[in-house]
Amino acid sequence: MGVDEVLAAARQGVRRLRPHEVVDAAARGALVVDTRTEAHRREQGELPGALVIDRTVLEWRLDPTSPWRIPEATGPDLQVVVVCRHGYSSSLAAASLRAVGLPRATDLEGGVQAWVAAGLPLGEGPADVRP
Repeated sequence: MGVDEVLAAARQGVRRLRPHEVVDAAARGALVVDTRTEAHRREQGELPGALVIDRTVLEWRLDPTSPWRIPEATGPDLQVVVVCRHGYSSSLAAASLRAVGLPRATDLEGGVQAWVAAGLPLGEGPADVRP
């Protein structure tokens, strides 16, 4: 199976959110998680209100049963919206979060590029980075 098939499987049956829907979800308590690298965030800007969690530790920080979870990882009913640059790696990350027990995990369709295209603001920081 190639990456296109893996990506399609990760998105199967998942309602991905558009930029304004992410704003609404965050207002209702969803956790917005930015997995972009520092260089990409510096280039594109910071996503207001998002927690920055490195993709390499994402599951450990958000799994509510993990001893390494962040305080915001409150339980399996938590909605998590993962954001990346273009909306590809975020789909894979959201699928991984669903696999560790967060069934409401989804991602931003089109990534930060779609956010900018929708005319939504980006900031310059500082970011809320969670190691």
